Amino acid sequence: MKRIVISIALACCLCTTQAQEKTFKPFKQLDFGVTLGTTGIGFDVAMPVHEMVKLRTGFEVMPRFNYDMHFNVESFDDAGLPTGSTFDRMAEMLYGLTGFKVDQNVTMKGKPTMWNFKFLVDVYPFKNKHWHITAGFHWGPSKIAEAVNAQEDSPSLFAVGMYNHLWDCAYYDEPIMTIEGIGEVSFDDNIRQRIINMGRMGIPLGKFSHDVTDVYGVEHKKGETYYMEPNENSMVYADARANSFKPYLGFGYEGRLIKNNDKYHIGFDAGVMFWGGTPSIMTHEGIDLAKDVEDIGGKVGSYVKFVKGIKVYPVINLRITRTIF
Repeated sequence: MKRIVISIALACCLCTTQAQEKTFKPFKQLDFGVTLGTTGIGFDVAMPVHEMVKLRTGFEVMPRFNYDMHFNVESFDDAGLPTGSTFDRMAEMLYGLTGFKVDQNVTMKGKPTMWNFKFLVDVYPFKNKHWHITAGFHWGPSKIAEAVNAQEDSPSLFAVGMYNHLWDCAYYDEPIMTIEGIGEVSFDDNIRQRIINMGRMGIPLGKFSHDVTDVYGVEHKKGETYYMEPNENSMVYADARANSFKPYLGFGYEGRLIKNNDKYHIGFDAGVMFWGGTPSIMTHEGIDLAKDVEDIGGKVGSYVKFVKGIKVYPVINLRITRTIF
């Protein structure tokens, strides 16, 4: 796709250059524009290199806004099955162990992070010079959006992470800690079994669609529930990623903004950015929600379905320009 778009842009330039009239003087005009649309807000500069060809380059950034997604913390056993333990009982025990109160509901704030540089070639094939065909590319970071736990949920996630560490110690019959001069500190058999029976704690998101191994080397089988757990920094998050290089094809229109005034123009661009098919949505545990997990419910499921449905990114931008010289 990258080669096709670049070839089209070069062919447009070469073909129109061969038909260039002697009266045209390239690089004698500079337009400055501001843009607003599905790629965010931005600016660009444009310069004609032929009476039918204009080069455009600029920068666009998506405004930051939050989209809240809510999850419940639940308990599960070593086989990934719900234990049936009441959350109030577990929260009371966690408060006794850690001193932190645990809220069963965890909020993740999703927000776009996309920004791009762009280089475009506008070709005006008609005599009226209003309509144009555009080929080029956008380039920026591969991360286009992120979802991170709300700051007020950090104490709850810290307590959950600490509890899961204690559950591991109980399940594998390992010491909780080693104190100098005292030795190893472990659970007695009664407490150890009670903790094992209560289960680990995590956020259920859906079912694994195939066998997966996460970044910690833990193997998950197809059909098991995916329980997302806090990382070592007591956080849960996910990043949506696409290709950094995004070829673009489209068309547009441009005309006077003010009657009998050629300095100000208004127009639009419409087309598609080819960003590499379905974006990935990677959690901090290395699980791709777009490919590895199915049957995701709630707002998270709606968000994942929306992202999975965008194989190419639609571009519709309004553009207002002023001729500088």
